[in-house]
Amino acid sequence: QVQLVESGGGLVQAGGSLRLSCAASGSRFSINAMAWYRQVPGKQFELVADMNSGGRTNYLDSVKGRFTISRDNAQTTVYLQMDSLKPEDTAVYYCKVVIGPRLDLKDYWGQGTQVTVSS
Repeated sequence: QVQLVESGGGLVQAGGSLRLSCAASGSRFSINAMAWYRQVPGKQFELVADMNSGGRTNYLDSVKGRFTISRDNAQTTVYLQMDSLKPEDTAVYYCKVVIGPRLDLKDYWGQGTQVTVSS
């Protein structure tokens, strides 16, 4: 059973930085692809950043140049480095990873971590 544990959220002032982590366990397979999403109450659930199996990344326009998605060499932990944070980045952030054999890849979600950016 794959489990994801997120960490790294918290309260930070505008202009500050946070690094979110998402550690996967319970699978003998490494992470194939990954993504970070965020949810603000009353607003659309949105994709913040993703990375495919080949390492290609994609970012929400509003976070380009400020956020960086990455993974560790063991490909069991996913990160989201968030710099120059703005109050509008305040949200619950969720990681999603794709793990499994090539013909049976599955999505797994983290529990969410709150990020609050004060002005």
